Amino acid sequence: MRMGQGVEWALHCCLNLAWVGDAVPGARLAGFYDLPAAYLNKQLQTLVRAGICESVPGPRGGFRLARPTEQVSLLDVVVAVEGPEDAFRCTSILGAAPGGDPSLDYSGHCAIALSMRSAELAWRRELAGRSLADVAADVVRTAPEAPQRVRAALAP
Repeated sequence: MRMGQGVEWALHCCLNLAWVGDAVPGARLAGFYDLPAAYLNKQLQTLVRAGICESVPGPRGGFRLARPTEQVSLLDVVVAVEGPEDAFRCTSILGAAPGGDPSLDYSGHCAIALSMRSAELAWRRELAGRSLADVAADVVRTAPEAPQRVRAALAP
């Protein structure tokens, strides 16, 4: 499975917004990572539509997290950016194979479709079980200065 770079960008930005605590302009977040501001802004707007971030208008505006880090799972961010569709889509090609029935939907009993669905559910469970707070704690364990460094660079 391959996710777009927007997922990585969104996850890092969410973590940084959590550490700053205040609204941060999208252009400042983009500059922090040397990312294209217009594309990052699209990802941030996607997070707003998903209720993960809030858009704050005005001269001191920007983006901030809409809920506590404990309430934002990695899956929330992935689904916001990539969409809720399954990574594997069974198209029932067995129906075209010799002995197959083109009128049947094979997705419910095809061994390949069932295996892929099982693997995807495990992946989604893992992402759903990890919050931004969990990731923040992991970062602080290995780089305790990271939150302060982010605040110094991004805080208004």
